[in-house]
Amino acid sequence: MTQQTEDQPKALKPALESMTLLVAAVIVHDKATNRVVLLQRSENAKFAQGMWDLPVGKSEPGEPITETAVRELYEETGLTVKPESLKVAHIIHGAWGVEAPNGFLTVVFAAHEWTGEPENREPRKHSQVRWVDANAIPEAFVDTTASALHHYLNHGSEVSLDGWSAA
Repeated sequence: MTQQTEDQPKALKPALESMTLLVAAVIVHDKATNRVVLLQRSENAKFAQGMWDLPVGKSEPGEPITETAVRELYEETGLTVKPESLKVAHIIHGAWGVEAPNGFLTVVFAAHEWTGEPENREPRKHSQVRWVDANAIPEAFVDTTASALHHYLNHGSEVSLDGWSAA
């Protein structure tokens, strides 16, 4: 039987009430043609109806963020990438979100190698999934991921803060 002494750390209580939602997004960038895969949210989407976005989704419990990116990209577009080929392109830290009242952290990955052709695998959530010229990104785009995409394409900063008050 193990006995706990005063100098041993006590187990921390779960911080679930204050947990930040972990999200992954993927910029599939065909450098040869300078195109990226984008999706347009449908009128049935939980948020940003009709807006363009990157393939993006929430992490499952116990799932590494690279696996979230691979899974969500495949579920939404049918494209397959290897987790080890993903490169961190940008990080978004939001103070709150539609399903994240305690904030969210989105790790935006860039993928330059993939298999498959983009298709709309979730038609109830998205009205279309397609290649878009990187110089003609639609204006009706979700703010946070649009910022990440533009920073990536322009080799800008790699962290965006959204909804935080300036200190």
